[in-house]
Amino acid sequence: MDTLISNVTVVTMNERMDVLFGGHVGVKDGKIVHIAKVPPKEAPAEIIDGTGMVLMPGLINCHTHLATSALRSYCDELGISQALELQLQKEAKMDSRIAKAAATIAAAECLRFGTTSVSDLYYYPDATAEVIAESGMKANLALSSYRFIDAVEEFDFAKDEQCAELRRVVGKWHGHDNGRIKIDAGIWAEYTSNHKLWEGLAAYAGEQGLGFQLHLSQTKDEAESCEDRTGLSQTELLSCHNVLTVPVTAAGCNTLSEMDRKILGKRRASAVVTPLADAKQGRPCASITDCVKDGMNVALGTDGCIEAGNLDMFEVMRAAAMSVRAAKNDPAALPAGAALMMATVCGARAQGRADECGMIKEGMDADLVLVDFSAPHLMPCHNVPNALVFSAKGGDVAMTMVRGRKLYVNGQFPTLDLGTAVRELMEYAMPKLFEEPAK
Repeated sequence: MDTLISNVTVVTMNERMDVLFGGHVGVKDGKIVHIAKVPPKEAPAEIIDGTGMVLMPGLINCHTHLATSALRSYCDELGISQALELQLQKEAKMDSRIAKAAATIAAAECLRFGTTSVSDLYYYPDATAEVIAESGMKANLALSSYRFIDAVEEFDFAKDEQCAELRRVVGKWHGHDNGRIKIDAGIWAEYTSNHKLWEGLAAYAGEQGLGFQLHLSQTKDEAESCEDRTGLSQTELLSCHNVLTVPVTAAGCNTLSEMDRKILGKRRASAVVTPLADAKQGRPCASITDCVKDGMNVALGTDGCIEAGNLDMFEVMRAAAMSVRAAKNDPAALPAGAALMMATVCGARAQGRADECGMIKEGMDADLVLVDFSAPHLMPCHNVPNALVFSAKGGDVAMTMVRGRKLYVNGQFPTLDLGTAVRELMEYAMPKLFEEPAK
């Protein structure tokens, strides 16, 4: 046995939602091999004392844009259209060198806050994949393809430059390190693309066994615009063009109708709710309970640092539970265990990783997070899941492990060159993005 975490409170997130007090969790060859009240007979190579700690499955952030950490909080207090215009101006100056430095900072932030896997929808796929490969994290990376609606006639999937780039990235990165990195197809949104692109991407994703990431129905304006142009909702339109024939991860889902939710639920699509980013941008969160009732898998995401300010999934869990309780005027409307499930079990399902992570269970990957419960704001602890959702913070994480490998331990990032990334941001990225050329 490689590692034994001893005398720890274990939040398993298994089918019975078991919480094991004074537990012992053993890891060998990257897998969980022992969960019990007693230590294993086999002597471990390393023992981690879990006294006063809580061990939980790694958190899964199902929607973000890692490289946008370079623009963190830059567009705050602006309306959605103003913020997007300013963001696009800065993104036009970005390059893969900036993207890699920014993604490195974001990966470190994720690990610091107990996130072991992310779904990323953005550009510069090689830069982001290199960071994920080096970091030891898991990721589903989607290249955000776009083709505006008036370009329908000139689009050809076989010849299109972005589609060729997706095929290249799939060939290079999909399945890297026994599936630690997966590549998904993706579009930014319905309103930035056209039906030929959707059909081509969906057909390719089906052939290659890829998922499909996109933003969906985030605002009332975009939903109404689609209906005015086509007579259909965004969900109905995308369904007509085969997008829902592959596993879809749809971020936002703020303005879905009941019919939309039922269509998506029938197709087993995943809604990724981003309550903090939504609130920060002045829009209501998606209806989590309605999405679940209508058959959708509901996972959680931060969105990018521009939208959310940080990548702390503990804050997102708390915001998700509170948004439902406030909307329903019911303090029991979304239990803490449900918020934990969305950030672990449902996140793994959305990424196509349900058989490998999301629970602490023998045979699953050792994607584990150790939370220090000795802090004043976590004492006393009468209910562990409640404390994780309503009292804990990302900063309480003492260790983050993926496949049995420690990627963050008490302020240290053994797999990431954080110093170089910070220098790159300060000395190269910030001047290139924000300094005006001399006249």
